[in-house]
Amino acid sequence: MNKHFEDARYYLKRAGETATKGVKEELEPVEERFRELTGKEEEPEPSRLDSVKADLKELQGKAEGEAEQAIADAREKIGAYRQKEETEA
Repeated sequence: MNKHFEDARYYLKRAGETATKGVKEELEPVEERFRELTGKEEEPEPSRLDSVKADLKELQGKAEGEAEQAIADAREKIGAYRQKEETEA
């Protein structure tokens, strides 16, 4: 890709990010006022403990999947070895 297009894409991305931040900043007081009038509270961000628990749950799922796959591979190899031994005997 032409260097000029790469530069233009970079600056467009930055402009979009800056515009997004500006709009959020401008609408923040409006959102707060709306929440006050409707009685709706802002949803709390997940706590650090909650995010760590979620990460651990995800890691546990991956580990279980990998363990199951390793067991299946081992069983397959053992089965092939036994079959080979039976045919040679």
